[in-house]
Amino acid sequence: MTTTKPPIRTLAGLSFSANNSLYLLESLIEPLVMVFVLWGLSIYAENRISMSIFITSIVLFLITFPSGAKIRKGFFRMCRDVIAQWILIAASVLFFAYTTHYISLYSEQMILMWLIATPVAQIMALQLLKWTSPGLVQWQAPIQNALIIGLNEQGMMLADNLKEDYYQRTHVLGFFENRSTERLNLTPDYPILGDLNQLSSYLHSHTVHKLYIALPMSSHPRILKILDDLKDSTASIYFVPDMFVTDLIQGCVSNVNGIPVVSVCDTPFTGMDGFIKRTADILFSLAVLILISPLLLAIAIGIKLSSPGPIIFKQRRYGLDGQEIMVYKFRSMTVCEDGGKVTQATKNDQRITPLGAFLRKTSLDELPQFINVLQGRMSVVGPRPHAVAHNEEYRKLIKGYMVRHKVKPGITGWAQVNGFRGETDTLDKMEQRVRYDLEYLRNWSPRLDMLIVAKTVWLTAVGQDSAY
Repeated sequence: MTTTKPPIRTLAGLSFSANNSLYLLESLIEPLVMVFVLWGLSIYAENRISMSIFITSIVLFLITFPSGAKIRKGFFRMCRDVIAQWILIAASVLFFAYTTHYISLYSEQMILMWLIATPVAQIMALQLLKWTSPGLVQWQAPIQNALIIGLNEQGMMLADNLKEDYYQRTHVLGFFENRSTERLNLTPDYPILGDLNQLSSYLHSHTVHKLYIALPMSSHPRILKILDDLKDSTASIYFVPDMFVTDLIQGCVSNVNGIPVVSVCDTPFTGMDGFIKRTADILFSLAVLILISPLLLAIAIGIKLSSPGPIIFKQRRYGLDGQEIMVYKFRSMTVCEDGGKVTQATKNDQRITPLGAFLRKTSLDELPQFINVLQGRMSVVGPRPHAVAHNEEYRKLIKGYMVRHKVKPGITGWAQVNGFRGETDTLDKMEQRVRYDLEYLRNWSPRLDMLIVAKTVWLTAVGQDSAY
């Protein structure tokens, strides 16, 4: 098996090759192949591209672009990732087509050909791109010589990123740093070429294409002096502030009417991403509610007959931007706590009814929250909402706790499918849950949502010991 290098380390998730043409081509190739295979099969079977096929292809493209980096991986790992991603996408599309009866528009032969031909064509296209990528990178631009000003954590991370970037050819010549080697606690893989006073003369005697300033923001006067001294240089100059080493949420650079701004903490669901997320929530929730309506009725009758109290338990939770929302669940306890103090359910909790124990174990008590999704209060996938009393407690104890409310809470989430579901009887467990929630915010994509839904279905089928 071909070995692969570890993933590129980036500063706060900001890619230095995002504008690279090879990177863009790789991001497009899988969605485009998926669309062209669907169109080709439609022409082969019906001699035309029907409106239903055209709309389906648009939806497939939107949920799969950008497709992510795969050509750096070995062949077998690349095949594994393509097939795993395709299984999730195909299962979601077929589930929706089946529940809405659109599946009757296509023959079984066409569906089978589509399921087999798409991943095969994607793997072939990616392998062809991998074979031609060295030539594409070379054609794209010659080797670029780079210098880094500031030997520190972000400077070292930047050097490693430039060295390992598959999509561009950059040669790091070395560092310029005022501090002596005795004062530095770092051991760089590149030489220290001099101090900042020697930078100008070095640039005049060497060919340098790019110059990265990796000094801390506290060195503002020194940075301004460096920029002033570099006006006589033809090198492209980039500033890498030390904030990019911190734990940013959806960190990116944008502008407000021409003024550059850096996003430190933002929601991933803006623009087209927000439209895709909301559309997927509505369509999925409608399909699920229609499909399980007999089950909902049976559970409601069972709750009413098995114990006194309401069928639906309503509890205040924090939603998007920390605003209070009312969340629905099937009642599984003999109490309906929603005050200033809420006691979490524990193992062998006497308040849980016999039917309620089954509902909680199988997550069936959460099904009414699909109504919350249609209302716009929740999403299918997102950080799980906690009781208001728990929020007020943990926001004082866990750093970054309220950042999870930059998005709508979800019926299921990244933390839940990674083992942090149910009781959080220690502060460490809640910290781990929050860590996974923030990881979800940083790395959201439609594919990640589909993965979480698929894992949730699997874990629900096999049961979860942490759910009391």
